[in-house]
Amino acid sequence: MPARPSRRSVLAASLAFPLAGALNACSVDGSAPSAAGPARLTFWSALRGSQQVVDAFNRSQNRIQVVFQQIPSGDQGGYAKLSNAARAGNAPDVATIEYPQVPGYAIDGVARDITDLVSDRLRAKLLPQALRLTTFAGRVFTVPLDVEPIVLHYRTDLFDQYGLDVPRTWDEFAATARLVRDRAPGRRLALFPTDGALQFAVFAWQAGARWFDTTGGAWNVSLADAPTRRVADYWQGLIEENLVYANASLSRQNDAQIAQGLVLARLSGAWDAGAQMKARPAQKGKWAIAPLPQWDPARPVVGTHGGSTFAVTKDCRNPEAAMEFIEWQVAHPDALRARLSSGTSSQYPAAPALVDVGRAAFDRAYYVGQDIYRLFETEAAKIRDGWIWGPRMSATQRVLQDGFARAGGGQGSLLDAVRAAEAGTMPDLTALGLATTEHSS
Repeated sequence: MPARPSRRSVLAASLAFPLAGALNACSVDGSAPSAAGPARLTFWSALRGSQQVVDAFNRSQNRIQVVFQQIPSGDQGGYAKLSNAARAGNAPDVATIEYPQVPGYAIDGVARDITDLVSDRLRAKLLPQALRLTTFAGRVFTVPLDVEPIVLHYRTDLFDQYGLDVPRTWDEFAATARLVRDRAPGRRLALFPTDGALQFAVFAWQAGARWFDTTGGAWNVSLADAPTRRVADYWQGLIEENLVYANASLSRQNDAQIAQGLVLARLSGAWDAGAQMKARPAQKGKWAIAPLPQWDPARPVVGTHGGSTFAVTKDCRNPEAAMEFIEWQVAHPDALRARLSSGTSSQYPAAPALVDVGRAAFDRAYYVGQDIYRLFETEAAKIRDGWIWGPRMSATQRVLQDGFARAGGGQGSLLDAVRAAEAGTMPDLTALGLATTEHSS
């Protein structure tokens, strides 16, 4: 039997990562099955509804019992907690990792290579575009839970009030933004989020960008490629024409803009429909969802904004039991029902067979009966293949957002921010010992 390739060679890198320790390490709380009782697994996640999922799984069988710990979301310290635990050798058996963080945790050895544990049965249950986002050089490192095609959320009442049509193309989006500025003083069609590096990445993804690829045995970096420059120039023009707001989305300012009807549309993943319902119940009946505007409507494509995956960590002593729990989470109808029972959610499952479960559980009243899951299903089929997130997206994200904040204040441009992010990314990859190439213009 040929030797398993190292993580770093698998991920098109120059230095081998020692797997022996990862394969033999043990989780502090996990335990293998024995005659003494069921296998025990520890599970860390920031996802809402995870406790309900764990409870349902534990009730469904008696061979595996899962102990759940809620942790903060990544931006609030959850990833730091996971990394610190892995360095100490006591990572949980199973952990939630968002798509942009998967390559980094794979390279660091926190996320185990689970290629041989992902059955053909499970592969057949998952949307191929979702699984490919967690697969590098043919090796699988996490299993997708949900995939969130980016869509257009818009205020139907305000669109009617100002005589606006839903834009189908980015040219129409700009034209609609001009109408809003001229017809509705103080209001704007949308926000350019200065803290939205990942959202900007999805716009570039849709336009055909490939910020990272691993062809030729290296991490090839090209944040400032032609499609990205097109997107940066487009949004720069909207900002300079005063057609959109430019401020942070995770801010009281943006909360007020949405609550007061100052923003007529939002561009975000399918998950945000449920978040909108929870955050602003008083706006019930005033929102609808439409496809994202396209550059070429004859060949519609989108990227994904949000979504989570499950990793079996290096410290898991019973990866087979961990994978059984993961497969139940991502593919069993009872798992999705349990997660949705925790409250308002519009999560779009990576397993297409569960779409009808989500549709049945979702209360359509907020969106005046609109079948948003049918729309999400159509948009998910448009996810463009070929996108790879980089090995250190958190660092890339920080540099990009620093530049966006400056550009939003009239200092520099969005393209300057993109180029600075590319320049700032390269040293991090070199420090990891990765073979790299850079393609900029």
